[in-house]
Amino acid sequence: MALGKDYATQECSIARALEVVGERWTLLVVRDALYGVRRYNDFLVHLGIPRAVLAARLQALTAEGILEKRRYQQSPPRDEYVVTERGIALWPTLRSLGSWGREQFDGARLRYFRHAVCGTEIGPYGECALCGTIVPVADVVMEPGPGLDPDPADPVSRALLKPKRLLEPLETEQA
Repeated sequence: MALGKDYATQECSIARALEVVGERWTLLVVRDALYGVRRYNDFLVHLGIPRAVLAARLQALTAEGILEKRRYQQSPPRDEYVVTERGIALWPTLRSLGSWGREQFDGARLRYFRHAVCGTEIGPYGECALCGTIVPVADVVMEPGPGLDPDPADPVSRALLKPKRLLEPLETEQA
């Protein structure tokens, strides 16, 4: 019996969410978009994703309102993909999944996420222990951890070696 391609018979919020973000590459595209990656080629080189798969994921995420396609250059025409409020709402899921992966598999600290206001590391539920608040995504600073390759091959990974706020456009050497 062939495995179905959707969860139409499931009466479950998780199943509905998986219809949108459950494909292997989708959450990685959203993660990169939250990190500030906006341009097709930057997604391509950072993720190592096949072109056709990336194009399909970007189209699906745009259709679902998770990313918004914006023209940044007219001649030749070039677009970028910007995270929407609906996409930003996936941040707690990605943060939790990353914490779970670190705890369950390798333990390597690849990145630190800090509250931009006070510099405190953000807790497992997105909270700042010092300020006593849940930190909005735009107030999260991502810093490299000791587990990252200090000399990565691709320009996106090199740019992510510098501290930066989430959602701010990532500037690579190619830009």
